[in-house]
Amino acid sequence: MRGTYQSGGKYSFFGDDQPDGYDTVEWAGRQPWSSGRVGMLDGSYSAFTQYFAAAAAPPSLAALYVREGGGEARDDWAYRGGVPWLGFMRQWTLSSLVLAQARHPEAPERLKAALPRLEAALEHVSTWQRHLPAGSFPPVAGLPDADWLRELYAQPLAGSYWEPVALSRRYADVAVPILHLGGWFDEFLCGTVRAFQGIRAHARSAHVRASQRLVIGPWIHGPGNVGQRAVGEVDFGSAATEISLNAHRLAWYDRWLKGVDNGADQGPPVRVFLMGGNRWLELDDWPPPNARATPVYFRAGTGRTEASLNNGGLSLDPPGDEPPDGFDDDPDDPVPSLRAGLFAGPCDHRPVEGRMLTYTSAPLERDLTIAGQVKAVLWGASSAPDTDWVVRLCDVWPDGRSMSVCDGILRGRYRHGLDTPTLLEPGRPERFEVDLVSTAQLFAAGHRLRVQVASSDFPRYARNLHTGGRAHEETVGGVAHNTVFHDAARASHILLPVLD
Repeated sequence: MRGTYQSGGKYSFFGDDQPDGYDTVEWAGRQPWSSGRVGMLDGSYSAFTQYFAAAAAPPSLAALYVREGGGEARDDWAYRGGVPWLGFMRQWTLSSLVLAQARHPEAPERLKAALPRLEAALEHVSTWQRHLPAGSFPPVAGLPDADWLRELYAQPLAGSYWEPVALSRRYADVAVPILHLGGWFDEFLCGTVRAFQGIRAHARSAHVRASQRLVIGPWIHGPGNVGQRAVGEVDFGSAATEISLNAHRLAWYDRWLKGVDNGADQGPPVRVFLMGGNRWLELDDWPPPNARATPVYFRAGTGRTEASLNNGGLSLDPPGDEPPDGFDDDPDDPVPSLRAGLFAGPCDHRPVEGRMLTYTSAPLERDLTIAGQVKAVLWGASSAPDTDWVVRLCDVWPDGRSMSVCDGILRGRYRHGLDTPTLLEPGRPERFEVDLVSTAQLFAAGHRLRVQVASSDFPRYARNLHTGGRAHEETVGGVAHNTVFHDAARASHILLPVLD
């Protein structure tokens, strides 16, 4: 990228990827060894690079295979629900500077000189994750190669800074077939789904819109994890191994770059792995048009134990006159993340459930299949002018394991949208809609559904200090007392996309 290794210019957090992508693709297309039909390779950061190049619409670009990425630098990379994705950002910044740049034989002298302190910080990154304020990161201070991190978090979520790095503003410019590959436990899943949906709906022509494909397996991030059956603490069976990444990419590019009639562009546009059923679903669209958004309501429980703050229920029947549930969130003692970083798969969340509100269904009498977007609608209140809401859906096995399926987070001040921050009125009940992104999960008969509610998930996400101030500048916070309501007038619930 511009400004890295020995390249000229200054790195600007995806800011030059559209013009540089255009120029690079056109350079390749003009070479005497080139057919003039160009593709691009790989994912993660390079997935964002591909999406931005597609928006620039270089004439020689003929197709893309985008693995595990997104097109919104704000919503798919830096933030989740308005909460800084700080754990990843600090880890990635150090890793990219140390592993990819400072150790390079031709690294600039400034990075070679900084290598000892960068390596030490990477070794002790868990300690540095707690550093406040969020907008500063001493291990990279003074390095122009990392100025972007400070600049990024100093920006308001609404504003012109994010416009050049927002694919959603350029969907109509995309003019190539794209295969979008994601994983249910990949942290960039929201970006993969968003890009597929946006391009499929708004791309330049009907042909391009019809040439979009979405494939999602039960995997975590990284090319080596595509096609694996054992992910986190779950074995998804032999069907998860059906896709070989290189063979899959080769077939896609053979079709679009070489004109091979191999059927890679045929069949339903969406193929997703049904976890729990451990088989693939072939669908006409995402989310599936026949999925019914079904509310499942939070209900009163039996009270606090070591296993839960409230032991609440989960039911298709709406609540009546029921008392709310409350808990304290202390930024000095946040709920620890069990899925932190890019390479964390599904795991048993019982070790932290004693610090959360939990709402659990009765054992299912028959299989329940969901596929599509999952949302939680919370009626909540806080003693603070700002707080976060973390919601997780789990599959509770007959042996008691509480296995994570999908989750989401929302910073309270962004309940009306990321462009309209509004602080909370302490003690006032309000409606909060938390996006748990997407999943495809079969909950087997005898299993139970569980919804967890908390206000921190650290170090995966930056802590809310509950002051209502500028998050990137704050260093001191306080405890927030938060309340979740589930009564007839304020029926908190989770919306599940149920397939018949």
